[in-house]
Amino acid sequence: MANGPARASPPKSVRDRLRLGRLADGARSLVPYGAAALLLLALQRSPINETLNLLLYDLITSLRAAPPGTDRPITIVGIDESDLATYGFPIDDKVLCEAIDRLDAGGAVAIGLDIYRDQGVGPDQGCLRERFRSNPRLVSIFNVAEAIGAVPGTPPERRGFNDLVVDPDGIMRRDLVHVAGQDEATVSLPLRLLEVGTGQRNLRQRLDRGTEPGPWLEPESGGYEALDAAGFQQMLSFHRLGSFHLWSLQDVLGRRPIPSDQIRGHIVLIGSTAPSLRDLFSVPQTRSSLGARQRLVPGVEIHAHRLAALMERDRASDPRRLRTLPGWLERTAEVLAVVLGLLLGEAFLLLRRSVIVVGLVAGLMVGGAVALLHNFVWVGLSMPLIGLITMAGAAWLRRGASSQKQRQQIERLLGQTTSPAVARQLWNQRDGLLSDGRFEGRLLPVTVLMSDTCQFTSVSERLSPGELLAWLNRGMALFVPAITRRGGMVNKFTGDGLLAVFGAPLSSGLEADAKAAVDAALAIQRDVARLNQELEQEGLPAMGLRIGVHSGAVLAGSMGSTERLEYAVIGDAVNCASRLESLQKERQTNLCRVLVSSSTRDLLPAGLPLEWLDWGSIAVKGRAERLRIWELRGSLRRDSAPESALATGP
Repeated sequence: MANGPARASPPKSVRDRLRLGRLADGARSLVPYGAAALLLLALQRSPINETLNLLLYDLITSLRAAPPGTDRPITIVGIDESDLATYGFPIDDKVLCEAIDRLDAGGAVAIGLDIYRDQGVGPDQGCLRERFRSNPRLVSIFNVAEAIGAVPGTPPERRGFNDLVVDPDGIMRRDLVHVAGQDEATVSLPLRLLEVGTGQRNLRQRLDRGTEPGPWLEPESGGYEALDAAGFQQMLSFHRLGSFHLWSLQDVLGRRPIPSDQIRGHIVLIGSTAPSLRDLFSVPQTRSSLGARQRLVPGVEIHAHRLAALMERDRASDPRRLRTLPGWLERTAEVLAVVLGLLLGEAFLLLRRSVIVVGLVAGLMVGGAVALLHNFVWVGLSMPLIGLITMAGAAWLRRGASSQKQRQQIERLLGQTTSPAVARQLWNQRDGLLSDGRFEGRLLPVTVLMSDTCQFTSVSERLSPGELLAWLNRGMALFVPAITRRGGMVNKFTGDGLLAVFGAPLSSGLEADAKAAVDAALAIQRDVARLNQELEQEGLPAMGLRIGVHSGAVLAGSMGSTERLEYAVIGDAVNCASRLESLQKERQTNLCRVLVSSSTRDLLPAGLPLEWLDWGSIAVKGRAERLRIWELRGSLRRDSAPESALATGP
């Protein structure tokens, strides 16, 4: 039996267009992921990544409890402001010689002079050079970066460089313990003091052989990116700031006795602690604003912290030695976080559930990183965390593209109204209020509040344009919240005034809208009084205001073209409020006059504690019917809450 006619296939050109269309749709769906990948790449190469990691490091370091420096046999002789006042500056070599002799006689096992003396001071310069040449317990500093030499005559085995490693943000976090392959003199000051004080060179020998266990910093250790990790560097575990035994130069020279157990058997560091000499450094504890604010740390105390950290290396297990992950492991964690973010962003049917799960995972990542850092394990957090959130966000963007497009279209329409609050209030009710992309015209009962600034022209003659605009905006910054907090909508600014509507496009009820408008007028009266007190103190002109309040029907809806739409309110109620505002300006007796029509006053609850002045029935321009007008002089209840000047509770 013969088969039926074969079904015709679409022409090749049609198939090609369909295939190209599907490819284009697929490509568009990948755009968020491509943008996210580019963003992550840019962040990884920018200093922001490292800065965020260092901020977390500083915060946890500042909050983490540290042992006191008194648990180490280290004493600091700090040259303070009182010493400078007594001995002058620079300190005479003879004074330093006398202090060194007393410390040496007291049993110090090593004395490090953290003061540059490549050139002597005073008439008896030979004494200091002789002591550093012959006393096996003295260590002199030199500086490699600034090419400053040690005390002349100091043997190479008792010299130590005092160069400090400071991060680009000016914070000292790392310690350069040693640089292998150098001459005998090129040894760091703390390591040299440890060798002189103990008579042992085991640590340096292990460092030179490469057998001293780390962890030593690598270019991408912890939260660092492309770190200059030359030599043997470690993160410095600080003791409690300011907790080392500290005495002044005058104390050493006899002003007050120093306990013998703080000199005998101790390594003593002599250096500047006077703020005026500016040998001060920022460390994590001084940088963090969430921890207790600490003073800057003198360089001589920095060396004491470095020395204490080296002493702890001799312990079998140092729990305070900071560990970091290898760079390859940090990169692996970043990739896994990116993949996890993509999966979590796509896996859940409900977008809200996906957001919650990603938030929980991000919280766990932050909590885990903080817990590890608190226990001296530092992992880079910023890139994994940003990768997780960025990729999840890209997935959310892809999934919600069509809904987001609709929302953007409506928000663009609503955003053309004068008040941004309209867009926020009406988004959830857009289906019932919008027709063909516009607000449909409606006749609504509302209360209109119209305001204008008094004598604006004369004020403008006294102020420059910039000053005038700032003066006017100070008032608007108070008046607009007074309206919007009470459910009103600032529909437009009329030069030096404004038009506000209560009841459009959403109403709380005719009586409630009228009460809210009068309440807002009272709040503006109070704001004007407070503002003028400030303006008077600043020598600026006082701000006067006229306000008209009227209730009635208006035509409300979108007005304009597709290029420019505005949510407009027009009608007799708007005109009446405008007429009330400008009525008989010469009768204004205070800086904020509020005229309220009987159509509004009759809507207010009975018994409100308000002071009224009856103006009687007055004919207003453009209206045949006379208006009964009242001037609102203020609230009789002076303790009324700012949010509701018309509160009627007990």
